[in-house]
Amino acid sequence: MSRPRTLVLFDVDGTLIDSQSHILGAMDFAFKTRGLVLPPASEILAIVGLSLPEAFAQLCPEADAQERLLLVEAYKDSFASLRESASASALYPGALACLDRLKHMDDVVLGIATGKSRRGLRHVLSNPDLAGRFATTQVADDHPSKPHPSMALQAMTESGAVRGVMIGDTTFDMQMGRAAGLKTIGVSWGYHAQQALRAQADRMIADYAQLVPEVQNLWGEI
Repeated sequence: MSRPRTLVLFDVDGTLIDSQSHILGAMDFAFKTRGLVLPPASEILAIVGLSLPEAFAQLCPEADAQERLLLVEAYKDSFASLRESASASALYPGALACLDRLKHMDDVVLGIATGKSRRGLRHVLSNPDLAGRFATTQVADDHPSKPHPSMALQAMTESGAVRGVMIGDTTFDMQMGRAAGLKTIGVSWGYHAQQALRAQADRMIADYAQLVPEVQNLWGEI
């Protein structure tokens, strides 16, 4: 008996790839360019996953809309330069083997829901190890910021899945998934505190070897 078509929806930064150094570097450039004091790294990593306008609204609540727009543009310019001049952000250990395993499951379709821009995600997916794997890719350019459920709902529609699970490292991912009616799995290696993530995730995993069994366990199919 075939299982229902299932969307496994991945966040990118902090979940599939470790882009922390690029994020912090681009933030440092943006704040220096605007003559502002850089927040601590912990505060910056706490907003990873939000769209850039929402991220800067939280990091710089005293700044007006024009100043935040200039910060967004400075960040984008710096991130693009870092992306071209530095080594690519590495996939987390075990990610590729996990994606290979999911690829060979007839009832599973893969997707992405990220706070990145389309340009940024296109660069990530230029990695031959990731190219062509994802049936649906949702980015911040086209949706309200996480945790709004828009990205997850659109991914479900495009994938033709009848059920889904959101995989992510932030509370924004978990909140988005739940709001869209998806199951949620938090990963322990990303940018948000495990305790906060655990409080909102249906399941938690400590490495990619645990992901497929946990996905199946969500619906009691192991």
